[in-house]
This record gives sequence, C-alpha cells and structure tokens, in this order.
Amino acid sequence: MRDTEYLQLLETAVEQSFNAVVITTAELDLPGPTIIYVNAAMMRMSGYEREELLGTTPRLLQGPKTDRAMLQRLREALKAGEPFDAITVNYRKDGTPYDVEWNLSPVRNEAGSVTHFVSIQRDITLSVEEQRQRRLLSSAIEMSSDSVVITDAAGDIEYVNQAFERYTGYARDAAIGQNPRLLKSGHHSAQFYRNMWDTLTRGETFRDTFLDKTRDGDHRYVEQTISPIKDEQGRIVRYVSVGKDITRRVKHEQELERIANTDTLTGLANRLSFDRRLELEMARSHRYQRPLSLIMLDIDHFKPVNDIHGHDVGDQVLVCFANVLRENLRITDLCARWGGEEFIVLAPETALAQALQLAEKLREAVAATVFPVVGHVTTSVGVIEARPNELIVSMIKRVDSALYQAKAEGRDRVREAG
Repeated sequence: MRDTEYLQLLETAVEQSFNAVVITTAELDLPGPTIIYVNAAMMRMSGYEREELLGTTPRLLQGPKTDRAMLQRLREALKAGEPFDAITVNYRKDGTPYDVEWNLSPVRNEAGSVTHFVSIQRDITLSVEEQRQRRLLSSAIEMSSDSVVITDAAGDIEYVNQAFERYTGYARDAAIGQNPRLLKSGHHSAQFYRNMWDTLTRGETFRDTFLDKTRDGDHRYVEQTISPIKDEQGRIVRYVSVGKDITRRVKHEQELERIANTDTLTGLANRLSFDRRLELEMARSHRYQRPLSLIMLDIDHFKPVNDIHGHDVGDQVLVCFANVLRENLRITDLCARWGGEEFIVLAPETALAQALQLAEKLREAVAATVFPVVGHVTTSVGVIEARPNELIVSMIKRVDSALYQAKAEGRDRVREAG
C-alpha cells in the first residue's frame, strides 16, 4: 500500500471514529497549543463547526465548572511531554456543559521532540449523571429512617441499610448472606407466609405488618412492603423490602385499647368491653344453638369495709377479689367489674349445671382467701343460662335477680334464677 493510500485510510478511520479526536500543535507558550484537526465526532460533541475550532486553542471549550486543578496537572504533563488522562467538564458552543473523559498523547519526530498532541475524547455526561443518580439514591436509602433489605431471587440478603442495623441489632456483615427468616418471631402462622409468597411469586407487591424478633430477643412491629424486581425477560431476580418500625405506635394503640376496655382499678374488663363481648357470644349462641351462662357476684357487707377502714382498704379488697376470680376462671371465660363491688362472668359453651359448679368454686375460693386488713370476706352469687333467642336485657335482669335472691337468703351462697 502506498503512503498516500495509507494516509487516506487512516484519515477516514479517524474521521468516522465514534470518539472525538483533536490534534494540536505542541506550542506551550501563550496562547498555547493550537487546534489543527478535529474529526466529525468532535464537532457533534462540541457543537462547533470545523472552521470554528481550527486555529483556536482548547481553552475555547473550558468554562466555570472546568477543573482548575486538573488544568494545572495538564500543563505539567505537557511540559514533561508525558501522556495525560482525566475527566472534566467542557462547554458546547451553546454554553451547555458536558462531562468528558479524555486522554492526551504526545507525538514525537524522529529526533524525539514533541511536535503535536493527540487527544481522544468521549462524552460521558449520561454515564456521570447515572452515577450521580445512583449515588444520590444510595445515599437516600442509606440515610432513610425506614429499613431497606434487598435479597436475591432465593430470598438471601444481599444488602441492608443502616436503619435495618439499628432496629434489628444485626450488623450488615452478619446479615448479608442470611435469610430474613432470622427475624421470625413465631407470631405469624404458616398461612401468613404462604399468602406472602403466593403474592410475590405472582409478581405482585405484598404489604402487611410483621412482628419481628431482634438480635437481642426484643420484638418490633414493622409495617413492611415487599416488591419483586424483574429482569428484561420478566423473571424475578430480586426482592426489595422497605419497613417502617411502628412499634411505638402499635404499643400506644394497644395501651389506649387496654385503657378503653379495662377497669382501671382491678385490671378486669370494664362494662363497655363486656357488653361488646356478650353481644358477640349471644349471637353465636343463637346461631349455633350453643349454651351460654352468666354469673354475677357481689362482695357481702362491702359498705362497712369502706366506712370502717376507708376507701383505700376497700380498693385493696376489690383488687384482691378480682385476682381471686381471675385465678379461678377458665381461659374462655370473661370477667368484668360490673360496678362498685359487683362483678360479672361470661361463660361461653357452659350450661347451667357447669355454671353452678364454676360459681361455687369461685365462692369457695373467695371464702378461703385472706384479704388485706379485713381478713376474710364472702360473696353472694347469681347464675343463669341463656334461653333460646333471649335478649341481653332479659339475661342481665335474671342474673341480677338470682344474685338478689342469694343475698336475701343470707349471703355467701350461689343461687340460680327461678
């Protein structure tokens, strides 16, 4: 191949190159190296025509955001005749900045003197912006107050943020490679997890409140959203979980509910919560024709306790009485303070004969207990079984009547409604 053909081929290759190419003189004195060649890619990248670039210096492309420290290093490299590479900000003809990655190489003659510089440049604005966005997103996730966990398709942890470390007690290195089941508290049923995986494997987002166990054994309520991440073929490749620790809110709500449904003095159910439960059990009893009984108790001669010993002692007696009832009832029974020294027990799935036995057990337990200051006290007890389709108001009236009968007959006894 002749030299002219070779030069034409080389020029065509450079002209059609995807990367921008700039050739300058090696003049270092002001005004500095002069541009003697640019290819089409350089014109597209900078917005300048060839005639506007030839004869000027590369300073034409510099602006406010161009790295001054980089320029100083460049001048030192030019003086030393050394290659140089960097990333900086240049400016187009219309004044818009762009990020450019470039390297510069000296061209020497046969005597070894530098005669020209060749610069290969690539517009990396999109790449830099993507990196900036990734850093911004990573920083936001890392600084988020919500726990973030990323797992692979098998569910093994690949990433956790600082919030996860704070609320679980697991350091990042200890969590990565583990499965999120290390947080299982045992509170959720197998069906709960089946529903979760059925939702996720369908490619849908799963949302629910989890009760997690931390590394130190504490329990935390977490409002969690788990989303599947798919590749271009639609296959699930990862799961991203974002969780908000709502333990304080849940416990506050539980405390409000407890206050709303509990007698402050005795810790038993209050009348409002008892009424709600009674309505439910009555409806169930009627629907399925199952037995249901009520037991009403009254502390005998309670007024003299307050009159003689004062209300503080009276309160102690009420608390002790409530504890005796609580300790002698079944888990299915509900005991409430009905008012003053009256208490009531709801006994589902309990016919009258069983209810009478339970009532007698309670009466004996009270009689055997030594109460604060006053020693022994007794209780009168009324018992009824609900009639078919009986109204609640009728039940309360009948059990109250049975209690009155027990007191009228001398107290410290159990009576059923006549």
